[in-house]
Amino acid sequence: MLSTNQLIGIFIFAMTLLSATSNTVNSSKNTLNFTIINKDKAIGTLKATKVVNGSKIHYQSITAIKTRVIKEIEVDYKYDVVFEDNLLKKASVIIGVDDKPYADIITNRADKTYLITKNKKKESVIENAIHYATIVLYFKEPIGIDSCYSEQDGSFNTIVPLGNHVYKKINAKKHENVYYYEGGYLQKAEIDGGLIKFEIVAEN
Repeated sequence: MLSTNQLIGIFIFAMTLLSATSNTVNSSKNTLNFTIINKDKAIGTLKATKVVNGSKIHYQSITAIKTRVIKEIEVDYKYDVVFEDNLLKKASVIIGVDDKPYADIITNRADKTYLITKNKKKESVIENAIHYATIVLYFKEPIGIDSCYSEQDGSFNTIVPLGNHVYKKINAKKHENVYYYEGGYLQKAEIDGGLIKFEIVAEN
């Protein structure tokens, strides 16, 4: 039998696969709201914002989830991602479990490479330029995009178009998620975390 910590780890991993309302849109700011559903029950919310300032785009998302694995747990995520001139400049992902720090993952661009740190320890270096990241999936249908950067994992995911504005995202561990778009914005995502499955549904 899996321990509580192992199950929490699986739950966190499932949520990394997420990687929207007022679809009130203008040229400078978007705010999108989602409900997170497990087994037909709402277990959390996700709010994502996008602010454009010249050549700089600042994305943020805040996710709050309360559910039961072996015991009831609360998981909170905060994404803070900045692109400039169509390049990722910095990404920060902070995860808390039951109001306690769980993980802090940072991606920083320096010169022509990216340094990824997790809980202040160096994890890896990426030399490829990053033009599309997971958080952008909320705001922009990935037309012509074949991969995206996972700010939480520090790895690249494959994106496969399925037709009719539907896309499959495959992560490094071969888990697959399906994303549905309407008018260029995410309307629903089906998240397969192995033992745990979720849906993210836009609030209309």
